[in-house]
Amino acid sequence: MGGALHMEWGSQVVFVTGGTGSFGRRFVNFLLRRYSPKKLIVFSRDELKQHEMRQEFPDGGDSPIRYFIGDVRDAERLHRALNGVDVVVHAAALKQVPACEYNPFEAVQTNIMGARNVIDAAIDRGVKKVLALSTDKAVNPINLYGATKLCAEKMFVQANAYAGGQGTKFSVCRYGNVMGSRGSVVPVFMRQRTSGQVTITDPRMTRFWITLEQGVQFVSRCIEQMHGGEIFVPKLPSMTIVDVAKVIAPECRIKEIGIRPGEKLHEVLVSEDEAPQTLELDDMFVVRPAHSWWRVEHWAGGQPLPENFRYSSNFNARWLGADDMRAMLDELDLECDETRESSHGTL
Repeated sequence: MGGALHMEWGSQVVFVTGGTGSFGRRFVNFLLRRYSPKKLIVFSRDELKQHEMRQEFPDGGDSPIRYFIGDVRDAERLHRALNGVDVVVHAAALKQVPACEYNPFEAVQTNIMGARNVIDAAIDRGVKKVLALSTDKAVNPINLYGATKLCAEKMFVQANAYAGGQGTKFSVCRYGNVMGSRGSVVPVFMRQRTSGQVTITDPRMTRFWITLEQGVQFVSRCIEQMHGGEIFVPKLPSMTIVDVAKVIAPECRIKEIGIRPGEKLHEVLVSEDEAPQTLELDDMFVVRPAHSWWRVEHWAGGQPLPENFRYSSNFNARWLGADDMRAMLDELDLECDETRESSHGTL
């Protein structure tokens, strides 16, 4: 069923765009703990974040880590940086919905043209595998961020045809809200609870939830199993925003402020239009490309979805209870503590 379940990570040179972001830092931590790759390159445009990350993950001595300053908008820099790279995880993006709405040209330059640059450089440099991170907001998008990520998804899927006989494989990993990441509502609620009041946009709102650790584990599995062309979607639990607020700030008053521009009541991870091309496995869905180059025997063990299937956060078979959410928050607190201890120990 699916691709190979084993990959010799110890012989791989791994390159992470947006490597100093929430996902990138956790992914680096995960690879170092679990697999010890031959080389692990952190590629980002912020020298301060790289300096801070270097305190936790030094690049001296026999460390496999290297830090490259660069922007995915810079095609020439990517072409140079991907020399000798085996695996690319593309996590760089402008992802704040209001910022993308206010700065649409910038969002297009990074999320769409940056994706093109990653694709071209990976093909030209003979990279073996490229996995791009996407979001539930790419499904039936109503804001510019989601639209740019939808466009990037299409580009990465079709990049397998552009690669031709070069052998570079491209796939996408699409999931929901990452608990505790930059821009997540969870840190906002944690800050607000000291005032005795938390704000929510609409009490009916639901979201899919995943922790950073779950996210990086899923991404590593997708890299191991990808054939090229798939969009991988994990099966995730849902929870209403108001219930999240009640768990984080049980003693606080909840104030409703209304839905913001570009925001949905509910999110979708697999749409009705994608369902005919999607297979269900035990813990994920695989959206197959509707292109002639796709080999039908890939993922032959998956089960087809019923007619009119739609995987949305409000009609979900799995829901987080208060205890489940507390357990995820405890994991988040542990991650923060580990980061602080490691940084203090290095400094």
